[in-house]
Amino acid sequence: MKNAKENPVIFFDGVCNLCNGFVQFVIKRDKGLRFKFASLQSEHALDIPVFSKSSKETNDPSTVVLRHKGVFYYKSTAILEMARILGFPFSLIYIFRFFPKSIRDAIYDRVASNRYKWFGKKDSCMMPTPDLKGRFL
Repeated sequence: MKNAKENPVIFFDGVCNLCNGFVQFVIKRDKGLRFKFASLQSEHALDIPVFSKSSKETNDPSTVVLRHKGVFYYKSTAILEMARILGFPFSLIYIFRFFPKSIRDAIYDRVASNRYKWFGKKDSCMMPTPDLKGRFL
């Protein structure tokens, strides 16, 4: 897992419309096909030790998680790292890393706790199209 050449993996709530929309946003802008994706409900996520711990941060489907070069990033820090990896112009929001994490995560948590009410929820995880299937774990 500490392979420097590994693709960054975005773990997301597979039934959340906002989360699925975000994944589609990344897919369309990831011209280098660097990112891989896995829902937090997937077998792949359950097989990773960090997700099997009893920590609320790692078991909470409202928490987006990024694994990159063997490091796990959570919530707002994960979003900022994803933007940095996507490159310009998205990397411009990486400047927000200088804001206190507690403030960034409070905003993240506010959106996350209302995401189903504001954006809706699917009955099951999205199924990738055949051309995207290789990017999903």
